[in-house]
Amino acid sequence: MSESLQDWFKREIVVHERALLRYIRNVWPQLGEVEDIRQEAYIRVYEAAGVARPDAPKSFLFTVVRNIMADRIRRRRVVSIEMQDDLDALNILIDENSPEHCVGVREEFLKLVAAFEALPIECRDVVWLRKVERLTQKDVSRRLGVSQRTIEKRVARGIRILAKAVFNEAPDPKVQAEVSTDRTEREHG
Repeated sequence: MSESLQDWFKREIVVHERALLRYIRNVWPQLGEVEDIRQEAYIRVYEAAGVARPDAPKSFLFTVVRNIMADRIRRRRVVSIEMQDDLDALNILIDENSPEHCVGVREEFLKLVAAFEALPIECRDVVWLRKVERLTQKDVSRRLGVSQRTIEKRVARGIRILAKAVFNEAPDPKVQAEVSTDRTEREHG
């Protein structure tokens, strides 16, 4: 009797979950997406195994994860159509796993973390709840006990500060003054 797909999946794929999660966390800079990548990999592997079971399941699983990460990087890139046509005409391959690329991604991530930690606490809380935990504006408003309009303003302000920090724009003196004032108020009472 043939082994069921579910039994095969548990025995050959799920047993590697700890190593898979460790690998994704070590490679992927957006830690909030680790579980999504794992789940997407499981779905792809399960569907592919429904057609034909791979000879090397663990290798297949990790290859699927690398492909998912490459797809996500490609989707995030904003390249004009003309630029893409020029690259296609040159038949240039971009090595997204090069050491230079990995260092660049890590540096951008560290900039974002530092900028996030420097946000005024009320902006930081709201940005975290809205953008990381994906709560609705209404839910954040209810949780923090402030109006939805206030939530909207804090998210906009926080994202503006983060964008300037990450994209190396000169800090807006008004925004810097707000951050300094907020930080002083927190420290002194």
